[in-house]
Amino acid sequence: MTVPLVLASSSPFRRALMANAGLTFENRPAEIDERKIEAGLEGASPDQVALTLAKAKALDVSRHVPHALVIGSDQTMSLGNRVYHKPKSLAKARESLLSLSGKTHRLNSAITLAGHGDIVWEHVSHADLTVRPLSETFVDRYLARVGEKVFGSVGAYQLEGEGIQLFSDIEGDYFTILGLPMLPLLGKLRELGAIDG
Repeated sequence: MTVPLVLASSSPFRRALMANAGLTFENRPAEIDERKIEAGLEGASPDQVALTLAKAKALDVSRHVPHALVIGSDQTMSLGNRVYHKPKSLAKARESLLSLSGKTHRLNSAITLAGHGDIVWEHVSHADLTVRPLSETFVDRYLARVGEKVFGSVGAYQLEGEGIQLFSDIEGDYFTILGLPMLPLLGKLRELGAIDG
């Protein structure tokens, strides 16, 4: 008998990745204050921030469904020591994009598994994305075309859409970029006997 899987996320992208992989799971978003948790992590690395939030999500949901294996995930975007958040306005999106122009930033995608209120596994994958040099006029035209879609992404871009035009190089797998490192997750679920191996 397999252990039920629960995804502690409200992200439609993460749900789609799990469903497309043929996994049977319940979706139950965590009820945590991410910004409050992050405020207590001053000086933490982007990896530590992502991992702490992923653990908090998994543990919150695991308390409600202790018999299940709960998947918690979170992603941070960093350029050096600066950690980015989803833009709240087109002006903030513009500032973010211009700050990334001509530079390589990192996506830090953390994933955890919790069972019976304890973390049983954790992992962080990385992707490095190089933004080509961008002119202010190009960024303005890009934002005019994509509009409010930029609010759904920490980097103000979606690689699966027009955002791909911002980049000159990408190192890392697709799943890490979307915020759910599927290959390490599937490997661990098989190892634990939670899915067919």
